[in-house]
Amino acid sequence: MQAVTSDPHADPDIPHDDARRRPLLQGGAALPLAVTGVLMLATLSLFVGVSDVTPLSLLRADADPQALQIFLLSRVPRTVSIVLAGAAMAICGLVMQMLVRNRFVEPSTIGTTEAAGLGLLAVTILAPGMPLFGKMLVAAVFALASTLVFVRILRGLPLRSIVLVPLVGLMLSGVIASISTYVAFDFDLLQTLSAWMTGDFSGVIAGRYELIWSVAALTVAIYIAGDRFTVAGLGEEFTTNLGLNYRRTVALGLFLVSIVTAVVVVVVGALPFLGLVVPNIVSLVMGDNLRQSLPWVAVVGAAFVLVCDVVGRVIRFPYEIPIGVVVGVVGAALFLALLLRKSARVG
Repeated sequence: MQAVTSDPHADPDIPHDDARRRPLLQGGAALPLAVTGVLMLATLSLFVGVSDVTPLSLLRADADPQALQIFLLSRVPRTVSIVLAGAAMAICGLVMQMLVRNRFVEPSTIGTTEAAGLGLLAVTILAPGMPLFGKMLVAAVFALASTLVFVRILRGLPLRSIVLVPLVGLMLSGVIASISTYVAFDFDLLQTLSAWMTGDFSGVIAGRYELIWSVAALTVAIYIAGDRFTVAGLGEEFTTNLGLNYRRTVALGLFLVSIVTAVVVVVVGALPFLGLVVPNIVSLVMGDNLRQSLPWVAVVGAAFVLVCDVVGRVIRFPYEIPIGVVVGVVGAALFLALLLRKSARVG
């Protein structure tokens, strides 16, 4: 990862008169337009589906009670979950890339998401009656443990190339996924595990999605600590020279990422490559300052998932393709393009 500014002692929040900072000024002016675009996509999402729910059916005097019920109990929770999950997972990807100092890592490529699924599997086997909040905590513990293992492996690597780091993460993800599959097969829970690891908003309804509101508070916490994560991304020595505790800062970032990932997996399932693609696209325009980039990463992440969800609902209408499949296909293609682009530049 590149440094935040050309001058390591400069204030990362103060724009400088160079080519790299000019996009920040332009992006700040365009942010309200981007938010408006997301609101328009969210409105479209509210009225896309098999059931006949339209603005006219909700506003007329003899409004259909069933249409209103579907709108409030299904469409609204689904759209809220899409926006929050998309923004949160994109931000988690940005934080992971900053802390690990590699552009090609995110929760689904380093084993964090798979570990959260393994935690849910363990709860289902050992304590199936545990409340949703308890399942989230167990999933978060597993996710954090896996992330710490990945960081520990990185410290032991003699060479941390831009390609080697994501490959190590993908191998760790494969190992954890294999363990989960074996255990699920042994306990006849393969379908349950598949449902968790395939993002799907069709089952999001009122009474089952409220936990995802917690990611909004966690996102605010990430924004508040954004400057610390930016400094930590410059390395342990530089962070210590500025008077920050490097290990505590990294631990805080990994903890927040693990909690957010666990919540999203528990409520909607895995959204692969989202946290990898969106931060890289935003960084091409906005630079590496985390606090400056966070609003844009959140907006683009929400828009990306909204578009993929609408596509999944209309491409085989009246059937629905799970959002995890659509995001995975599009995200994998973009990930490959980014990887080839970066490798070509290094070569």
